[in-house]
Amino acid sequence: MPKGTNQKLKLYYLSKIMTEKTDDDHMITMPEIKDALEAYGVTADRKSLYDDLEALRVLGIDVIGEKVGRNFYYHVGKKQFEIAELKLLVDAIQSSKFITEKKSNDLIRKLTSLASNYEAAQLKRQVVVQGRVKNMNESIYYYVDDVHKAIAENKKILFEYMKWNTEKKMERRREQPYVVSPWALTWDDENYYLIAYDEAADSIKHFRVDKLKSIRVLTESRTGKEKFKEFNLAKYSRMNFGMFGGEAVNVKIAFSDDLVGVFIDHFGRDVMIHPSKKPGWSEINVDVAISDQFFGWIFALGSKVKIMGPKDVVEKFKNELKDMSEMYS
Repeated sequence: MPKGTNQKLKLYYLSKIMTEKTDDDHMITMPEIKDALEAYGVTADRKSLYDDLEALRVLGIDVIGEKVGRNFYYHVGKKQFEIAELKLLVDAIQSSKFITEKKSNDLIRKLTSLASNYEAAQLKRQVVVQGRVKNMNESIYYYVDDVHKAIAENKKILFEYMKWNTEKKMERRREQPYVVSPWALTWDDENYYLIAYDEAADSIKHFRVDKLKSIRVLTESRTGKEKFKEFNLAKYSRMNFGMFGGEAVNVKIAFSDDLVGVFIDHFGRDVMIHPSKKPGWSEINVDVAISDQFFGWIFALGSKVKIMGPKDVVEKFKNELKDMSEMYS
């Protein structure tokens, strides 16, 4: 039998056929494998294919052969990712505001290559997320890589920090670039944030990664190690609503017992909950960064929540409510 034109790629094409055309629900026979190889310009006899399938097993591809009725069938069983895992990843990518539309499509296309053709069809679905606005900064992936590189090399970074203007264009927040020591990256409020030590201000600050521009990894070593050791990232994220910073204050909040889940979801299961004097209500004391975003969160919960103290925070919230009322009068 004359050999095909792509014999050297025989094992590669065989692995491609098995991973793309088979899964736990779809199997193929030896004659079908031979026909599929011939479509790639590769000829093979039955004996050599047995050896090749065994070679795929040695390489880590879970090729399974089993008799069904009078015929013998082959398929790939356990793969690098189960179909349920791939669906979860696809859903996360599509619903993420942080990942741009273009990058979402690229990542999903790569994920589908890990599944069979039949499974890939299940991954090509659209996750509907109300009001989703995808990020428009394609450079964000490289910025994240730059930050990780600086952290790994223990170096400071320099960057411009941007903001939107009324013409829907990005502009610098200030003329001078920022020079900080990066210590961590965190995900909060559907955005990626850089947690860094600002030596000039002697404080830990956070920056939206998609607002960074022109990052440079410097030769100067990072500072703020001791400051960051004392820093509790989880507590910081809970304290800053939507990562909007403000003065940290221990606030007493009373709420209706049917909202207990709301407070546990935000402040964690370790938050201490005490019975309130008002029947059917409870109270907590939590550290909160006082900001418009915090007041907005309280306002959104309506009459089932009340800030009890300290007095200056209560007065500030009352003034905010008064200003809003006058705005609409």
